[in-house]
Amino acid sequence: MIKKKSHPTFNVPNFGAKHRKKVQERWRKPRGIDSKKRVKRSGYGASPNIGYKNNDDVRYSRPDGTLALVIHNQKELEGAAGNPDVSVIFAHSLSKRTRAELAKAADQKGIRIVNRLRK
Repeated sequence: MIKKKSHPTFNVPNFGAKHRKKVQERWRKPRGIDSKKRVKRSGYGASPNIGYKNNDDVRYSRPDGTLALVIHNQKELEGAAGNPDVSVIFAHSLSKRTRAELAKAADQKGIRIVNRLRK
């Protein structure tokens, strides 16, 4: 089981303010000249920086210890066939038919699929 470093949620400045209820939970770099978050005043929330980066042996790995590999087509699936340390993730742009075909081929080769098509 792999344990990655934890980090706080990085939100836009004044995310929790009552007059900004429609602000989405996402990160935007503060660029205003008077922005308290840009000058890192306390109480305004954390900003992303290099210190939150994980070690190289842990990065891009899944909690079960395998590396995640995004697959777009049959050729990329064949490249992951012989490696037991790889888990396959189907790209979001694949159709249901393509996912079904790739899942069938992956089952024959013994490849683990993370986001298999649900029935």
